[in-house]
Amino acid sequence: MSLAALDLNLLLVLDTVLAERSVVRAARRLHVTPSAISNSLARLRAALGDPLITRSGRGIVPTPRAAELAPALARALRDLDHAVHGAAFEPATTTRQFSLAIADAGQVVRLPRLAALMAAEMPRASLRVVGIDTLLTGGGLASTEVDVAVGVGEKAPGMHLEPLYRERTVLVARRDHPQVGDRVSKSVLAGLRHVEVQVAPGKGYRELPGAYARLGITRDVALIVPNFSAAAAVVADTDLVATLPASLVARLGPRFGLRTVQSPVPPLTITINLWWHERTDADPAMIAFRDFIRRAGARGGVGATRAHP
Repeated sequence: MSLAALDLNLLLVLDTVLAERSVVRAARRLHVTPSAISNSLARLRAALGDPLITRSGRGIVPTPRAAELAPALARALRDLDHAVHGAAFEPATTTRQFSLAIADAGQVVRLPRLAALMAAEMPRASLRVVGIDTLLTGGGLASTEVDVAVGVGEKAPGMHLEPLYRERTVLVARRDHPQVGDRVSKSVLAGLRHVEVQVAPGKGYRELPGAYARLGITRDVALIVPNFSAAAAVVADTDLVATLPASLVARLGPRFGLRTVQSPVPPLTITINLWWHERTDADPAMIAFRDFIRRAGARGGVGATRAHP
């Protein structure tokens, strides 16, 4: 008879007896009586046609057949336990690759902190980062392409959404813009042309057109780009202006020669969420990875504050 045809409890008894080399200790470990162990061994002997163990002094020794079975039996039970309960997650030794979707502003401002945390605490793991457009075109978090996303996000069945931090927007222009100083009037603002950022088609600052419309201004969009860094680069070399995350401007503004402009349109405050799918919710590795993202997100920059659920 094969091992697969035997009752799982009988196999566990045999594995424990062979490991403990004692019926009494095996009974104690399995929280049963010694007679229950003996009865199970009797059934195994009948099924396998082998004595399996023999007495030697105060202990027992396996027969050649039992000694041959022991490694395969231990391996099979270990593999079954891993399949049912999941293998123990060890951050220091894991070689797992994690994947994160985040817009380029978060990549510039927060990714360095996340990379440093992972290097210190999961030194053998790797991280794959994609943009929000890749997340959406790849089937979202319900697919297996991306583990976690950081962004505005939307509530949906099977999704977990947790506030991570709040980001304030600022209007920027190049430092030597001929019409724009540190402050602009409503009339000057109405005459400016804009670079709009859509991290995915149609995914821009949705509140922004309405904020301009309430002042009676039709926002004149000259260029649409897929990331904030591109918008900053364009503004640096043209007379266009753009609305960007304040934390990104604090990081890139001095390098690009940008100035922050006060205008009649109040800044937006955007809640940036941590979101993931139900399929990864209970995975120990993903729980640890999400904690790293929280810790990296908690390190606020200019224009960013910690969000509280």
